Amino acid sequence: MCGCTSSTETTSYSPNHPKDVSSTKVSKKTFKRIPISKQLSSIKALGKSSELEKAVATAALVYDNVADAEGKLSKSEAKKLLLIQFTHFIQGQETKPKYQEMMSALDENKNDKIDFEDFMVHVVSLTLMSDLRQDIQNVQKTK
Repeated sequence: MCGCTSSTETTSYSPNHPKDVSSTKVSKKTFKRIPISKQLSSIKALGKSSELEKAVATAALVYDNVADAEGKLSKSEAKKLLLIQFTHFIQGQETKPKYQEMMSALDENKNDKIDFEDFMVHVVSLTLMSDLRQDIQNVQKTK
């Protein structure tokens, strides 16, 4: 589904393209440079999907594009992916105990792997504690 091929080269994050996960490499893979938007548009079932369905599909594609062949990420890879792809939600959270606890859990046993479900729990948790979430709610109330 992700269009990646195996390789033995070590890859790293590309901070130049924080929204294009096709260039945000985490594991030992080489990726075809297919933007997420093109991958989404190729999924016919999403054509009439809701915005929320498309958002979850985007999260799944972002994750799948960097996951290993078993569909998992090491904890350290997951942390890097969250830091790059979720920058604006994380901003300002660094001193909060809940954030520190969550991120330090990703530092423990760095070689342990997490699956998509665990990754999404982190995404939702970061969203709930984010100041940006409050800003989004405030914008909706003023319109």
